[in-house]
Amino acid sequence: MFKPDFSKGLIPVIVQDSETKEVLMLAYMNEEAWIKTLETKKAHYFSRSRKKLWLKGETSGNIQLVKKIKIDCDEDTILLEVEQIGKAACHTGYRSCFYRELKDDNETFDICSEKIFDPKEVYKVDE
Repeated sequence: MFKPDFSKGLIPVIVQDSETKEVLMLAYMNEEAWIKTLETKKAHYFSRSRKKLWLKGETSGNIQLVKKIKIDCDEDTILLEVEQIGKAACHTGYRSCFYRELKDDNETFDICSEKIFDPKEVYKVDE
């Protein structure tokens, strides 16, 4: 079976909308996440902060159905083309994790995306 080289540790995963090609997020996979993704055709990642495997959307319902998988020439980066269910990939409620754009002053950002959901409601988190 062809697979990335996990001998170096976690592999970065670029996640892209399969239709629009918009970059939705960057995550990481270990071999277990890779296998679960192949088995289910739903994106699974390894959370560096929680130090565990997670199914994208397991809490929010915003799952990612995998349409294509590409691996770079060094076999140490994965590109997933996905159908984003629920319209939001970012845990902050935006479609993409890349929802801020650096302004011309190189010091501040503009929000360049619409917020789709309120994370406090979805994740039941108190501020």
